[in-house]
Amino acid sequence: MLMRKTPGFAPASVFGVRLSHKFLFLLFLSGLITLCFGALFLLPSSYRFRRLFLPLRPQRLATVQGAGEPEPGDQTQARGQEPPPNPAPAPGALVGPGRGGRHPPGGPTTPWEEAGATRGQQTPGAATGLPRAPKSRPLPTLVFEEFRSRLRHPVLGTRGNSDAKSLAQREKIKEMMQFAWDNYKQFALGKNELRPVTKNGYTGGMFGGLGGATIIDALDTLYIMELEDEFREAKNWVEKSFDLDVKGDASVFEVNIRYVGGLLSAYYLTGEEVFREKVIRLGEKLLPAFNTPTGIPRGMVNFGSGVSRTWGWASLGSSILAEFGSLHLEFLHLTKISGNPIFARKVKNIRRVLNRTEKPKGLYPNFLSPVSGSWVQHHVSIGGLGDSFYEYLIKAWLMSAKTDIEAKNMYYTALEAIETHLLQKSQEGLTYIAEWKGGVLDHKMGHLACFSGGMIALGAEDAEMGKRKHYMELAAQITKTCHESYIRTDTKLGPEVFWFDFGSEATTSSPSESYYILRPEVVESYMYMWRLTHDPKYRQWGWEVVEALEKYCRTETGFSGIRNVYTMFPEHDNMQQSFFLAETLKYLYLLFSEDDLLSLEDWVFNTEAHPLPVGHIHSPAKAH
Repeated sequence: MLMRKTPGFAPASVFGVRLSHKFLFLLFLSGLITLCFGALFLLPSSYRFRRLFLPLRPQRLATVQGAGEPEPGDQTQARGQEPPPNPAPAPGALVGPGRGGRHPPGGPTTPWEEAGATRGQQTPGAATGLPRAPKSRPLPTLVFEEFRSRLRHPVLGTRGNSDAKSLAQREKIKEMMQFAWDNYKQFALGKNELRPVTKNGYTGGMFGGLGGATIIDALDTLYIMELEDEFREAKNWVEKSFDLDVKGDASVFEVNIRYVGGLLSAYYLTGEEVFREKVIRLGEKLLPAFNTPTGIPRGMVNFGSGVSRTWGWASLGSSILAEFGSLHLEFLHLTKISGNPIFARKVKNIRRVLNRTEKPKGLYPNFLSPVSGSWVQHHVSIGGLGDSFYEYLIKAWLMSAKTDIEAKNMYYTALEAIETHLLQKSQEGLTYIAEWKGGVLDHKMGHLACFSGGMIALGAEDAEMGKRKHYMELAAQITKTCHESYIRTDTKLGPEVFWFDFGSEATTSSPSESYYILRPEVVESYMYMWRLTHDPKYRQWGWEVVEALEKYCRTETGFSGIRNVYTMFPEHDNMQQSFFLAETLKYLYLLFSEDDLLSLEDWVFNTEAHPLPVGHIHSPAKAH
């Protein structure tokens, strides 16, 4: 009846007018709803939809765990274009890296996937955003048994075919390992390294407060040498005394190759759950280093706060190629044994960034901005700062049972560029790989670059048919050059850097480049060349190193580096490096062992010589 009193409406048409207004209103409302939701679902990316409808906290988690924003107050400093030339390093000093926003295409589609968690999974430690592997992950025994079932050879080999000479040589190297361990245990147990001259331990500052670097590094060497009592001592320390609740600044690279690599190898060799549990927790502590706009990790991370930073000497706050490029092997295995895909996702993103970044002349410079993803300067080296990046490409291909085509293509393309622009021959006919600085060559090699002979030999078999023989010859030539750097010294141990100009041939006249710190790279190449060619000269060269180590580096209470390889009476540097037990002695032992001991068909070695099994693991393992 009220409608009748409304001006402009006739009584006879009241019912029809009300119905038409209802119809128009409902038509308008349904059209508006259809338009809004249709527009949302037709957007090219679901990201805008998520921002409108998902709560803010999971989205923040995506930033924390993925390629996020820089940490508040995180500032980097430019300290010059490269680290200054190193004199003989102070005991325990860091000896140099190398052997030390937006989602990429094909990346995660939800914040929870970006965080590496399963839907509904709780993420302890919200302050740091560190995800735990799903509670329903596979039982560790299944991972271990699966791996063991694929081995083509016994882990310790058949041990029945050695000739008397090589057996005696191997036993001598075993004695050296036991001597190094016993003195570490007596004077430095729980510290990171032994000071053999002063008979005490050294903790150092690059492991974030973690202790026992020598113990973790030595685990697999003790195991393959069948030093059973010593291995049990090391395992007992890991189980009862290895404290992960530390709060210091740690080198992501060094912790990864020594601790993560060492614990992974110990797990795969023994199946002991303690190694698996410790390494997963430690891997999680490294994840905040990836909190950068590109997802390229910074060089250091604080284990307490999760704040990451770059090295003070790194050019313009850059990350180092050898450091962020030497995480791939270990992080894939962390995903394998934890069931958590975040580890594999992080290192796969590194490749995506590198592949979309233009390379000068096809070369990979050593410094990359973790903020912009651009090269900071054009300094290229297959030695320090760059080395293990290339090593991990060919080893990722091999570790994946030759299914990681991306790694294979990246490796051979990089090797071709190195050969084109860096490979040189000296006046005496020695082949070497120079360094490149903005188009200008430095005609030198570092001791660290001497791993490349073994690397090139290791990758020769899978090269194009016409290049396989060439790469084996190139590997032999580079290994010979590194041997020359040894035999041209008074001690028959090689210097840190050697040159090929101004009359120099595989030597140096600089005291700051004349030291030897028990490095393994030359004997590493000897080992690979022996296994792939069985040329007896490589065992002969390796034995020369054993004799030199015994004469010049063995002290009353352990092995020490020396400050000058060009004198018959060198001064000791008072440091038994952890990698001496992990790498140098292991490679020497393998050189005089049968090929089925840690067979190259079953294992790849990380850049700290920790063996990791070959298998189809280049894709993230799915949580069960």
